[in-house]
Amino acid sequence: MTREDGAAGTVDSRDERSQVTGGEGGRPPARVIVVDDQTVVREGIVMLLGLLPGIEVVGAACDGEEAVRLVAELAPDVALMDLRMPRCDGAEATRRIRAEHPGTQVVVLTTYADDDSLFPALKAGARGYLTKDAGGDEIVRAVEDVLSGDAGLSPKIQRRLLERLAEPDSTPAAEPPDGLTARETEVLILIAEGMSNHEIARALHVSTATVKTHINNLFAKAGLKDRAQAVRYAYRHGLVKPPGGGRT
Repeated sequence: MTREDGAAGTVDSRDERSQVTGGEGGRPPARVIVVDDQTVVREGIVMLLGLLPGIEVVGAACDGEEAVRLVAELAPDVALMDLRMPRCDGAEATRRIRAEHPGTQVVVLTTYADDDSLFPALKAGARGYLTKDAGGDEIVRAVEDVLSGDAGLSPKIQRRLLERLAEPDSTPAAEPPDGLTARETEVLILIAEGMSNHEIARALHVSTATVKTHINNLFAKAGLKDRAQAVRYAYRHGLVKPPGGGRT
């Protein structure tokens, strides 16, 4: 449970809400900390997460400084991170956590889909993005996605990212950049459109293993680390346009 004064703390493992079963395939639950400066919001999120399958809340923090300390102490799998907080905001906390504790992934939890803090958080290394009206299923999916190496993007956040990541001076590429094959380019475009590996496989009528091979190859050629970088790369090279603009 969080402390009464609103400071960070670990969650009592004896609390019924933290007793969850393992994830899919008998995997242990994902160990999560919650970071939010508003006590009511933070405790509400802790309570919600405690009811979700495959998630164990191990701590809560009231700002970025406490979040960094808790990650060092508890080594959680995921930090569910608010953005606008005193002392140390979510973007700076994300940067420090990813630099100092790369085993912990960060999922941003923001009030507005157009929150300008999203983009510093993206650059800082956040892998998932949700709004605070996200349902339990969305939260579980985002946690599972970031732990499997994907980006956990809610549809609302993804639309906002696609709009903002489209640079005004982007020009269509005459040919695929960095030696990408036509198929790799097609996979990249589908990634930028928010498709999962399974959805890409269905769209291209290939196996998921084949999609993963294409992704590994295009990431290596383009020097990409994750799907969030792939989205920025696709827009920077004019491979896709904002919603309503069609493909280049």
